[in-house]
Amino acid sequence: MKFKAQIDIMPMEELLDPQGKVVTQSLHKLGLGDIDNVRIGKHINLFVDASDESQAHKAVDEACTKLLANLIMESYSFSVEQVS
Repeated sequence: MKFKAQIDIMPMEELLDPQGKVVTQSLHKLGLGDIDNVRIGKHINLFVDASDESQAHKAVDEACTKLLANLIMESYSFSVEQVS
């Protein structure tokens, strides 16, 4: 079976996000002062072949921990759904 995973990777809340800070400041300069605390992360879509949703979930989690996310500085979350 084929599954689609949607992964969100974000800097940990305890860490500074320089890119997010620059975007926040730029939004304020554009007159959008009511927007604050922007955090910039990554969104990744991928497909995985697995025997069931549990195996797909395990494969995506392993991909995140071994390569896609830097666990020292980033956290991740994902969803998995079966596609035809």
